[in-house]
Amino acid sequence: MKLLRDLLDRTGGFFAAGKPLAKLHPVYEALDTFLYSPDTVTSGSTHVRDQIDLKRIMGLVVVALIPCIYMAMWNTGYQANLALAQAGAGGAAAGSATGWRYAVVAFLGVGHDPASILANLVLGALYFLPVYVVCMAAGGLWEVLFAVVRKHEINEGFLVTGMLFPLTLPPLIPLWQVALGISFGVVIGKEVFGGTGRNFLNPALTARAFLYFAYPAEITGDAVWVAVDGYTFATPLAAGALEGLQGVTGQIGWMEAFMGTMPGSMGETSALACLLGAAVLVLTGVGSWRIMAAMSLGAVALAQLLFFVGSGTNPMFELDATWHLVLGGFAFGAVFMATDPVSASITHTGQWIYGILIGVMTVLIRVVNPAFPEGVMLAILFGNVFAPVIDHFVIQANIKRRLARTAA
Repeated sequence: MKLLRDLLDRTGGFFAAGKPLAKLHPVYEALDTFLYSPDTVTSGSTHVRDQIDLKRIMGLVVVALIPCIYMAMWNTGYQANLALAQAGAGGAAAGSATGWRYAVVAFLGVGHDPASILANLVLGALYFLPVYVVCMAAGGLWEVLFAVVRKHEINEGFLVTGMLFPLTLPPLIPLWQVALGISFGVVIGKEVFGGTGRNFLNPALTARAFLYFAYPAEITGDAVWVAVDGYTFATPLAAGALEGLQGVTGQIGWMEAFMGTMPGSMGETSALACLLGAAVLVLTGVGSWRIMAAMSLGAVALAQLLFFVGSGTNPMFELDATWHLVLGGFAFGAVFMATDPVSASITHTGQWIYGILIGVMTVLIRVVNPAFPEGVMLAILFGNVFAPVIDHFVIQANIKRRLARTAA
């Protein structure tokens, strides 16, 4: 490591002010601080509360995402291998076997047995990793460009955005749409407002919302969730919108939904993986347990109310709260998206209101408007818009109470 440190020190002078590569200093600084602690650090302890900083926060979020990343690869491969096993040697399976991913699987000799962890991981990785690489390359390019133009440091926040966005996508998403979506999320969702810390919308969700409305055929329907060409399979939520509880249970049981062995966005299917991530975020103080709890509370309350009311025309009324919590991207949204410290409420009271609002909106969109069977993405973006307003009124109420106590 000393050799690398010496190499960085020797080349650092070329990026200093007035030197030939001065404009690229943010790129050098990003690489240097990614590998080592910065040379300039704060001394003294009069205003230091702990050792946490932005780099450590983003690193902890990535660590918390590891179970979801594992499920993104394993479940994508599992669903594809299961479909191939069910289809046999003909039809959709034969058409898919000509793809480059299946050629790689054949070369490695891992097979297509859905009971094999290795076979599922390898095939799933061949779908997930290209999406991740394209996302990081395209989004990272915009981050570097804006940092160079503004003469700012490259922020580590994109490491999390670049990981969250691929996890929200189906395995068959075209790679050019991945690049376009993350470009929209980074530029329009964040950089136009001044960069990390100044955006009021979650960039990863902004990117997904753009793709959702711009290219609905590639991110909705029943032909994009299982990575086998020509094979169609609706997500449990989509089945629920058509046939209610019978449509859901006809595909999976509750425990399967909790574990995440169902079609869906690559990293969002497993509530268990999200709970493991939530434990990391809450124990380290990075994620707000209040927002997670409030979002769950809001969803449970409205889902149970609608379940008891019932409907003779809307099948989604048949799903009680226990199903809403494990289906779709609810758990992923509650743990990783709604708790974004930049776009969420920051006051404790505001976090409860913000979380309940998102939970209620999620169930409302899912049940009352089944044209959007997921609902979590739109609900969180809706909550992002209202978060500053919520915090404003909470702070004003606190000021009034203090003034009243002072006057008394």
